[in-house]
Amino acid sequence: MKLDILLGLQWGDEGKGKIVDLLSPHYDVIARFQGGPNAGHTLEFNGMKHVLHTIPSGIFHPDKINIIGNGVVIDPVVFQKEIESLEKIGYHPVENLFISKKAHLILPTHKWLDAMLEQQKGEQKIGSTLKGIGPTYTDKTARNGYRISDIITPNFLDKFSVIYKKHADILIKNGYSPKEEMETVFTEWFNSLQTLLRFKLIDSEYEINDFLTEGKRVLAEGAQGTLLDIDFGSYPFVTSSNTVAAGACTGLGVAPNQTGKVIGIVKAYCTRVGNGPFPTELFDETGEQLRMQGQEFGSTTGRPRRCGWLDLVALKYAIMLNGVTEMVLTKADVMDNFDTIKICTKYKIGKETTLRFPAETDSKVKPVYKEFEGWKQNLSEIRDYNSLPQAFKAYLSFIEKETGIPFRIISTGPDREQTIIKE
Repeated sequence: MKLDILLGLQWGDEGKGKIVDLLSPHYDVIARFQGGPNAGHTLEFNGMKHVLHTIPSGIFHPDKINIIGNGVVIDPVVFQKEIESLEKIGYHPVENLFISKKAHLILPTHKWLDAMLEQQKGEQKIGSTLKGIGPTYTDKTARNGYRISDIITPNFLDKFSVIYKKHADILIKNGYSPKEEMETVFTEWFNSLQTLLRFKLIDSEYEINDFLTEGKRVLAEGAQGTLLDIDFGSYPFVTSSNTVAAGACTGLGVAPNQTGKVIGIVKAYCTRVGNGPFPTELFDETGEQLRMQGQEFGSTTGRPRRCGWLDLVALKYAIMLNGVTEMVLTKADVMDNFDTIKICTKYKIGKETTLRFPAETDSKVKPVYKEFEGWKQNLSEIRDYNSLPQAFKAYLSFIEKETGIPFRIISTGPDREQTIIKE
């Protein structure tokens, strides 16, 4: 069997959690391959809403194995709260959730460093979620970080003291003193390690490759979105890991020739959290309407998301980078009441037009739009493709023709049941 990859093709918040949950019955293993608790995957079913930050979105299927891969960074305190929330509603994640020994730990000082660095940037701040993600990946790359496997070593406290002193020196030299009571924070953090130790810690690269050899179906779940990739996103306004399909190989230890389908999730419009370029951003009533009707507020931070029209230039770029084989469209129902809907087909930079996503984040990009007639019909109750309004089908067909990639699933609402499978 091959490893299938599911990821976002925009700036994140495309609705990946629902789609992973929807596809989980067709897989044996769901494995998260990058990111940390700055990501929030929201799922809705049986009249309840669930938000996951670190745990793969297949966790609500008790017969499926879920793996937190080596490319993920874990905050033990956040993880503990997630586990307690799942157990409170009757799930037993300790039975079907495994954790890579090579995943890295987010320390309390990483969060303080995150806040300090963001504060120092002033007007150039990135819009970090301040969850300690960036400093954790920085330590990982600089070979100063600590992995899950370090927790079970006899000298872990000595190791922790070394990195704590390094971080504390940096914080003190920069005149930054955390507001939190340090003793309370560290006590909570060390106590939360006991929750991690309840779970099976594995050499995930071996386990996943063994599953594939045994013929089991494995789905790799990404976090954030392609345009936040550390290499290919709108740098420096990006996350600290590789969110593209290649990141699944390094984030899980799977060879490129072992990968299969690449399923790209596309929101019917665009959103972005934090700072950075956003060519199709709307600053008018239409943007506010998208935000309110789409409930576009961060599932992790609660921050209002910036909203704008679908950007085909950025989408084609994401498809190219990931080798997307099929797409899923989400949240089209948010635009049910719009008279006119727009899609950006190219950029204008000065006197020139381009179909390429620019590397320069300070480029004065102006979107060139194509207008579509709104469908003016409630999509949320429709379960069959043939019953969709013609105007909506025209919108879909244009995107498929321009990208060359078919839509296989159309989400018409947040609930599991609000889904159309397109043959």
